[in-house]
This record gives sequence, structure tokens and C-alpha cells, in this order.
Amino acid sequence: MIIDCHGHYTTAPKELEAFRQKQIADLKDPAHVATKGTLSISDDQIRESIDKAQLKLQRERGTDVTIFSPRAAGMGHHIGNATTSLHWSQVCNDLIHRVCTLYPQNFVGVCQLPQTPGVPPTNCIAELERCIKELGFIGCNLNPDPSGGYWKDPPLTDKWWYPFYEKLVELDIPAMIHVSLSCNPNFHTTGGHYINGDTTAFMQLITADLFKDFPSLKFIIPHGGGAVPYHWGRYRGIAQDLKKPLLKDHLLNNVFFDTCVYHQPGIDLLFKVIPLDNILFASEMVGAVRGIDPETGNYFDDTKRYVEALRLSDEDRRKVFEGNARRVYSRLKTKLPASR
Repeated sequence: MIIDCHGHYTTAPKELEAFRQKQIADLKDPAHVATKGTLSISDDQIRESIDKAQLKLQRERGTDVTIFSPRAAGMGHHIGNATTSLHWSQVCNDLIHRVCTLYPQNFVGVCQLPQTPGVPPTNCIAELERCIKELGFIGCNLNPDPSGGYWKDPPLTDKWWYPFYEKLVELDIPAMIHVSLSCNPNFHTTGGHYINGDTTAFMQLITADLFKDFPSLKFIIPHGGGAVPYHWGRYRGIAQDLKKPLLKDHLLNNVFFDTCVYHQPGIDLLFKVIPLDNILFASEMVGAVRGIDPETGNYFDDTKRYVEALRLSDEDRRKVFEGNARRVYSRLKTKLPASR
């Protein structure tokens, strides 16, 4: 079985975006009383949006299951207030649940959190519990920068986040650290802000001792870890200067990376630097890069090809394609029977 740990519903029916635009427009009316509203999308519309995109690509590329969440850039935690974010997150998470109900063999849900700049992460716990306990999701996407490129909240290692981490540990679920839309014109959303978010989160974790307080907390840093593998020596040296343990002991019992790296040399480097037990297969399709690489004739985000080109042993291939995801997303066992 091949489990893709990183997929977003980027092909949702246009009614979802219309709902969001109305929600944003209503914020301009000071007399408007915020309500959740309703989203009218039929099962047939969902099927059409999935069959012609994610499911089609699953079949063409030979993958089996996608761990699926709302569109990352669409989370937009900087928009409105905590009520705005809650209503939007609920609508998006309910839609993911419908996809997973219609395609239980192909998609497993991960939730968007109702984060808001300046609002403690404890505000997200009720929606997290609803998604895990009622909707059957197996993880969440955690935005380290709800302000959208201005980094106004405390770093991930601050006690500001601790009550939320306690809930993650209690529920036995991981968080993928994933920023949303960039509001800062200096940072392109997918080419700059995403990679910056990955790299910044890892650097924050180096400087503190978060996992001494939460030894079973699990984070996935997507997009191959941003700049992390390329600058592994720099981070080892910084950790040494800070009198921290070796990175393999300091972070790698708790921090994992995915394979959303869109060329062979990048994948080669990832596997050369990061221990194989810390790498989860992923493609983020249909996502940041959708075109065909003129140098190979294949889609940039067909990451399975890159992993297969590594000539891993059968055991190591199983770890990357399936075993590591099952270990990190422990609730997968309730969704997918173990493959033979």
C-alpha cells in the first residue's frame, strides 16, 4: 500500500470559494452578525471534483490513499476574527469529511484549525476534538504563523502552545506544520512563505527543549523540510553551539519530513541527509506545482517516481510508502487494515 501523507482539497467545487467570499464581504458591514451560514454542494459535485483530479491521479500514479485536508493557502487565519475562523474551519472540515465518507478507501481526513493571530491555540481544541472524535480524522494542520507572513505570535516552543500540545498527545495525533496564504508581499505563498515556514519551525525546535516536556508529541514538517536538509550541517553546528544534544537525539524522535520535493536531486539529498525512518511519502497533489517538467516529461509533483529511482530495499520502500505513515499517524489503524 502507498500512503500519500500530504494532500489538499484544491479542486473543491466553486461554491466553497463563493461561500468564503461572501463571508469576507460580510465582514465589511459593521452591523452584520456573524453566523456560520450554509454551504450547498451535492455529492455528485464532490464526486466530479475528485474523480477528475485527485482520484484520477491516484490511479495514474499508482498510489492508494491520501491523507486529505482543506486547501492550505485557503485557511486564511488572518481574515476576520476567531468566530470567522471557526465557521470557515467547520465548513472546510465538514467538506473533507464528506469526501472521506464518499471515498473511504482513498481518503482519510486531517483537519484545519480555527487559528487567529493573537488568540491562544486553546481556542482550537473544541474543533480539533470534534474532527477527531466525531468525524474520524487522524491529525491536524498547525499554522505556526496565523498572521500570514508577519510572525506575530510566540514561537512553537513557547508555553503559549502547551495546552494545545497536551491535547495532541492525549488524542495521540500528529500535527503537520503548515502555513497558509502569505499576506506579506516579500514572500510568495508557495515558493517563499511555505518553505520559510518549514525552515523557521525547525529552527525554533532546535533552540528549545520542547520534546523533553512532550516526549510523544509528533510533528511533520512538509515540503521535504524546506531548507533543512540542504543546511543540515549549519543546524548541527547551531545545536552544538547551543549545547543541545545531537539532532538525531534532540529532534528526530519527534520530527518527520515528507517527500514533497519536486526534482530527483532534491529527493536524493533528502534521503542522504535525513534518516529513512523519519521520511513519509507525500506529493501534495493537486497542489503548488501542477505542470510537467520539460527535463523529464513527467509531472513535477509525481514524487513516487523520485522515490522509486532511489533503488531502496523492499523493507525500506515499505517504510517510506506506508510504514512510517502508520507509525506517525497512529489512528490510521482504525481506518486502513495493515497491508500484507
